[in-house]
Amino acid sequence: MRSLRLILPSVLFTILFFSVSAFAQDVSFNFDQTVDFTKYKTYHWEKHPNSADIDQLTVTQLATAFDAELARKGLKRMEQGATDLAIVFQLAVKNEKELTTFSSGYGMGPGWGGSWYGGSGTTTTSVNNITVGTVALDVYDASSKKLVWRGVATKTLDTGAKPDKRQKNMAKGAAKLLKNYPPVVKAKK
Repeated sequence: MRSLRLILPSVLFTILFFSVSAFAQDVSFNFDQTVDFTKYKTYHWEKHPNSADIDQLTVTQLATAFDAELARKGLKRMEQGATDLAIVFQLAVKNEKELTTFSSGYGMGPGWGGSWYGGSGTTTTSVNNITVGTVALDVYDASSKKLVWRGVATKTLDTGAKPDKRQKNMAKGAAKLLKNYPPVVKAKK
């Protein structure tokens, strides 16, 4: 039996990120190698104007997950006053089609001793709708308004997950996305 998985992009859909699935997150990051990240102690959140609008409950759950991970990194969230960092989040969700094809049974071809054997086989293709969520965090130096770090995570979502499972997976996703924050700058030789 062989399986072929093909994902085809579809339309943008408004659910959200990190609900849960058996698939791992795809994470990437980049940063300004000239910046001293040890000087940053405080941050505040800002929403990107092109971010998908989602329900307030999910936004709060995401903020809780990211705030906890940023606190582990030594950063403190502030609601008022000047901060060292402005973290701009952007969310996107889209539906995709997943095609899975299974073939079973006998095929045609040479058999033992050069003879031919045959039989009938079946091929079945199923189409599943999957939801893929993406979150991008752009971390700006608040005083210079300069982008200093950027992380992006993409994950297949289970839109039917229970709230506690969603929160658990949001926490895992936040930890994975922020694993490389603050970045380690290699010494120049």
